[in-house]
Amino acid sequence: MGYIAVVDYDVGNLMSVNNAMHYLGFETKVTAEPEELERADAMILPGVGAFPDAAEKLVRSGMLQALRRQAQQKPILGICLGMQLLFDTGVEVRETDGLALVPGRVERIETNLKLPHIGWNSLHFPNPSPLFAGLGEGCYVYFVHSFCGNTADPKYVIASTDYGTQVTAAVQNGTVFGTQFHPEKSGEIGMQILRNFGGLTR
Repeated sequence: MGYIAVVDYDVGNLMSVNNAMHYLGFETKVTAEPEELERADAMILPGVGAFPDAAEKLVRSGMLQALRRQAQQKPILGICLGMQLLFDTGVEVRETDGLALVPGRVERIETNLKLPHIGWNSLHFPNPSPLFAGLGEGCYVYFVHSFCGNTADPKYVIASTDYGTQVTAAVQNGTVFGTQFHPEKSGEIGMQILRNFGGLTR
């Protein structure tokens, strides 16, 4: 059995994701090397922080092109900022190109509620996905964000939540998956989501 590559590009929450996957029994490798992605069975792109800084780090490290290439061949899961980077572009600070794996743009949440959105919110599942196998409508997960992905087509939205407006909580395009929330901080619900993703490699 191979491993799941956890991409290291200096943007945080690597070890909590890595530890969660280990707890679930999956072999992982934290890596900053594009070549390691080629040998992986799947990839996880974590991240917290600002979209343009993260995108530039991916470009400088050679990871951006490697992720685009490998995502055509194996599952990838973007978490929080990692999900945002799956989109075509982001407009935080300035307009910046993303990985272009999910059609759409990342924009500031238009809500009357306080930003950043921090805390537990329930999920609605508008489209079926293996990522949420075994989970029911209304399950709660943990969010920390001010920006969210707006897809070019609603078919890519596999989970949404309400925060004074409808917010995209998770996306899928083939075997490209993204969660705006943090499954590694979302208790047993989050563990089930990570277990489902890891199971795609078996």
